[in-house]
Amino acid sequence: MTFDPSQYKITTRQQWEDAAEAWHRWGPTLEVWLGGATERMLDAAGVTRSSRVLDVAAGAGGQSIAAARRVGPGGRVVATDISPRILSYAARAAAEAALTNIDVLEADGEALDGLASQPFDAVISRVGLIYFPDRQRALAGMYQALRPGGRLAAVVYSTPDRNEFFSLPVSIIRDRAQLRPPQPGQPGPFSLGGPGVLEAELAAAGFQDVTVEVIEAPLRLASAAECVAFERESFGALHQMLASVPPDQREEVWEDIRRALTRFETAQGFVGPCELLVGSGTR
Repeated sequence: MTFDPSQYKITTRQQWEDAAEAWHRWGPTLEVWLGGATERMLDAAGVTRSSRVLDVAAGAGGQSIAAARRVGPGGRVVATDISPRILSYAARAAAEAALTNIDVLEADGEALDGLASQPFDAVISRVGLIYFPDRQRALAGMYQALRPGGRLAAVVYSTPDRNEFFSLPVSIIRDRAQLRPPQPGQPGPFSLGGPGVLEAELAAAGFQDVTVEVIEAPLRLASAAECVAFERESFGALHQMLASVPPDQREEVWEDIRRALTRFETAQGFVGPCELLVGSGTR
């Protein structure tokens, strides 16, 4: 089938509408897992006291809250996402944290033109850039949203072999659903993970002083079964792929995934291999 970016975006929006509650509920797990990479992203973006920060594909807002705590009452964070439902959880989390310096805004990450009138000091995106069909359009919008000298930083997955907590389920479902692998340039979890790919995308968008840092971020849970529960509830893309499998066979697929993931169970619990990249550049 020919890739249809418009339909992909519609489907992606619905996935996050459906997964919003689970993504929020698993928030503590997400922040332990992604916390180190988030801090490195904020460092790379130059987020400091009184900064104005744009968070693109903010999801339930864990990294938005981390940024808001850094910038303090003199700064501002604008959290954007294509899914209004998941943004409602970001707003709720900000209120529960007593943070009044976060605004949420429903916005397509490939259509940020209206945000350039009040330039930002920093733009961040945590595991979001990989899912844009037109990354150069998205990066162009982020570039224009920055003041001259402002910084962009984004977290992405590296390669499938370094992220087997996710790539194994993807591979098993793809095989059972008889799906073709994504074509080069198509969005997906590992679309920016190859050597030099993220650097090239940032440079092509006009960013200077481009750097990419490798972050080890193992996913630690009680067991392989808990990892399956986390991914099953929160990772909408897996359900989209699984739609091609007859409903009466889907439980068997999840059990195949659990068995495959047991190789990462240790005496200290489940330790799923995960390697992230933090890419950054200056306008």
